[in-house]
Amino acid sequence: MTETQKKEIDTVKDLRSMTIGELKSELKEAGFPAFRADQLYRWLHVQIVRSYDEMTNLPRNLIQYLEEHYILSGARMADRQISALDGTQKFLFAMRDNCLVESVLMKYHYGNTICISSQVGCRMGCSFCASTLDGLERNLLPGEMLEQIYEIRRQTGEKISHIVVMGTGEPLDNYDNLVRFLHLVSDENGMNLSQRSITVSTCGLAERIMDLAGEQLSITLAISLHAVTDEKRRQIMPVANRYSIEELMRACTGYFDKTGRRITFEYSLIHGVNDLKEDAVGLTALAKHVHAHVNLIPVNPVAERGYERPTDAHVQAFKMELEKSGINVSIRRALGRDIDGACGQLRHRQLSCC
Repeated sequence: MTETQKKEIDTVKDLRSMTIGELKSELKEAGFPAFRADQLYRWLHVQIVRSYDEMTNLPRNLIQYLEEHYILSGARMADRQISALDGTQKFLFAMRDNCLVESVLMKYHYGNTICISSQVGCRMGCSFCASTLDGLERNLLPGEMLEQIYEIRRQTGEKISHIVVMGTGEPLDNYDNLVRFLHLVSDENGMNLSQRSITVSTCGLAERIMDLAGEQLSITLAISLHAVTDEKRRQIMPVANRYSIEELMRACTGYFDKTGRRITFEYSLIHGVNDLKEDAVGLTALAKHVHAHVNLIPVNPVAERGYERPTDAHVQAFKMELEKSGINVSIRRALGRDIDGACGQLRHRQLSCC
């Protein structure tokens, strides 16, 4: 994608990315009554239509105006995988410019969770993740983040109870679009999802964590920690060259103090790399420092990285080491292991075939 195309994507007026207040203001300026904005917003975020033609109660002159001045973000399904083991569904979506992003529908006892992408590709370079193998192409608009959720709902008919912004991309590297998305998806006039049912995962952009603390949101913040020393973290996460663990912990403490929301540490267990007893001891100290919950993630093997998954017994032993010190710990249920389960794998396979 050229720089001109990227600039066009970033500056375009996408209807699905606009708040109801913005729609009312712009339509009023164009000579349309405010109630038309209410109707339009409902079509976009409740009826989740794909095209202007489906907006049957809008007058033709308004439709023509919208077609001339705005775009309507959409997601076309390019591939879909369904796990025979647990029913997890992985989707590959093509955006308006044919850029590819991944989303996942996961079923748990408490409801259905959708994991969405926030960028096309990723520039963070984490060594255990397939998302970064092809670099960063561009940021996703708020409407494109929403459209991943909407298209999965259209395709499956499933009700969604939780959203995690944990797919391809670093959400805080697309900060403004992320925050707008969070407000839109929780808007009572639209999908009306509780912010407490939304998790945003970051590899640890410290200054953006503090920015997020000031947004007055009630989301759950998850920190992709994955190592407990700067030396080891730098080996697997290039972002650690910019932010030390000490800086990251200061940001986490500030976030907790300002929001009162407990942070989750995401910790991908990689056999022989970060799953030793000394790692468990260090993780215990960090989690206690910021009152964090720890979510252990046995790593999904990525052929290009050469990392191996620890045995189930080793994962349980690591968990027990944390729990005996009073740390609240969970093990992420391994879903979609018979499909391209890890973030970025399906997209990378598709790009490699082209």
